[in-house]
Amino acid sequence: MTRKALRARWTQLTGKPAPRLSAAMMRFALAHLLQTQVYGSLSVRSAERLGRFAASAGADAPAPPRQRLVREWKGVLHSVTIASDGTIRWQGKDWRSLSEVARAITGTRWSGPAFFGLKSKGKPKGKTLPNAPAEAQAEPQSKSTRHAA
Repeated sequence: MTRKALRARWTQLTGKPAPRLSAAMMRFALAHLLQTQVYGSLSVRSAERLGRFAASAGADAPAPPRQRLVREWKGVLHSVTIASDGTIRWQGKDWRSLSEVARAITGTRWSGPAFFGLKSKGKPKGKTLPNAPAEAQAEPQSKSTRHAA
């Protein structure tokens, strides 16, 4: 489906304007929406537990083992897996750090935890999707930096 068709489908299903997301992210959002309509969403208890866990983890917490981090960069979705032994895997290759992966994706030096949204200054940036806790939805945006002259 085109981005326009995806946005129209979102509006048809929710009765609300579609969030400003790429076509790839809109597909994920629509899939989530359809799954929650068929199977239901998180229970109130689960949502509260996730909220408490997110609050206790802190903004600068390292990624726990056995996690999958997903980041969209220039219209491409990148998925990194952190194994239980701490091995970082992206595109079938093991990497020494998230920063190396972020550098390979962007071509510039990035803090890997910041690039994948594990580290933030102040308010978290990103889009939120309806019907899910805000802590579980933050999607990091492209970083813009200002250099003092």
